[in-house]
Amino acid sequence: MIKKVQKNRAFVLLFAVTIAAILLSIALGVMNIAYREIGFGTSAKDTNEAFFAADTGVECALFYDKSDPAQNAFTGSASMSCAGSNISFVATNPWNFVVPGLGNNSNGCANVTVTKTPGDGTVVPPVLPITTVISKGYNVCSLGANTVERELNTTYLSSSS
Repeated sequence: MIKKVQKNRAFVLLFAVTIAAILLSIALGVMNIAYREIGFGTSAKDTNEAFFAADTGVECALFYDKSDPAQNAFTGSASMSCAGSNISFVATNPWNFVVPGLGNNSNGCANVTVTKTPGDGTVVPPVLPITTVISKGYNVCSLGANTVERELNTTYLSSSS
C-alpha cells in the first residue's frame, strides 16, 4: 500500500507559529501597560506621602509659633513635640528642624526652616514683621533614587505686629 503525502502539513505549522507569535506580542503589550500603571500608582502614592510630610512640618511650625508666647519655640527656649517626636534645634534665626517618622510606614520626614524678619516701625511705609516657614517633605528620609520631595512655603505677618 502506498501512502499519500499531504501537501498542507507545512501550512498548518506556519499558521500555528503565526498565531502563537501574535498571542505572545499581545501578552507582552498588556504586561508592559500593567507595569507602567504600577509605576504611576507608586509615584502618586510617594507624591502624596511627601506632600503630607511637608504639610505636617508647616502645621507643627505654625502651632508653636502661634501658641502662647511662653510656649513659642521660636522666641524662647521652649521645646517642641511634633507627630510624636521630640524636636530639638539651635535657638537661632533661622530655625531648622526635622520632623521624623511621617507617612504610612513612618519612613517619611519633613525638613523645616522658620525665618523671622523683624519689622521696622520707623520706615515710611513701615516694614512689618514677617515669618516664613519652608517645609520640605520627603516620602523617605534616606535620599535615594526613589525619593520624592515636595515643598510648601508659607509667609505671614508675625504675631508681634
